Formats: sequence, structure tokens, C-alpha cells
Amino acid sequence: MAESEKTKTFFDGLDRPAIVEAIGRAEVKSFGEVRVHLHHGAVKDVRAEAEKAFRRLGMDKTIRGSGCLIFIVPDSRAFAVIGGSGIHEKVGDAFWAEARDAAGALFAEGKFSEGIVAAVDRLGDALALFFPKTGPRDTNELPDEVSED
Repeated sequence: MAESEKTKTFFDGLDRPAIVEAIGRAEVKSFGEVRVHLHHGAVKDVRAEAEKAFRRLGMDKTIRGSGCLIFIVPDSRAFAVIGGSGIHEKVGDAFWAEARDAAGALFAEGKFSEGIVAAVDRLGDALALFFPKTGPRDTNELPDEVSED
């Protein structure tokens, strides 16, 4: 199977409703924003590309710096989990590696949707701990759907 066919299969095979539901669960208990972004084509440096996407998606402009991004590049068989300054200063570098590894273990078994949901759940737990929702008023600053470019 050509790499582009594998990528199409990856994109088509994702359970997007389950991923969006996980994002909703993560965001309902915190003042945080979670995005899942899929990138078409290969990249040399997944972290650098994730940081570019973070800014392009407006995640660097969240009120509390509480945006979290799962950036996936099927053609490169790579992904990154990163966050804004507010959440990063609370959790540190090790947390992002743990969230990435939670997804990666399931990805290795071919369970891509489950891996993404596991990472989103881990992000949601951290956001709830450090940015708990303290009242009914919260603005969903960013879309919850899985985005692509």
C-alpha cells in the first residue's frame, strides 16, 4: 500500500465522534482548550511543525495559556503533544512526554482513535487540576472538531 493510501486509511479510520466527545469531556471540567490536528504530508521536525500549527490554530491566544494540542503526521509516523505557557508552567516537560507515550502505546497496537482519546483524557485531567471550572460561565474559545491541513 502506498504511503498516501496508508495516510488516507488512517484519516478515514479515525473515530472522529469519539475524539470530539473526549475533547468535550476534557473541556467541560476546566478552563482549558484541547485540539487534535492531523497534518497531510511528511515533516522533518514534528515538534517545530506542531508549534507552528499551535500558533496558526490560535491556540497561543487562549485566555489562560491553557491550550493543548495533539499534532499527528501519519506520513512521518510522528506526533507531538504540546501546550500553552499557562499549562506548561504547571506540568513541565515530563507531562507532555507522558501524554505522548499514553497515545503512542496504543498507536503501536494500531489503535489510533483510542490513543488520541487516551491523550485527550490525560490532558483533560491536568487541565481540570490546574484550571478547574469554578462556575458555569466559560467560553469555548476554540472549535472541538478534529482539524486537518
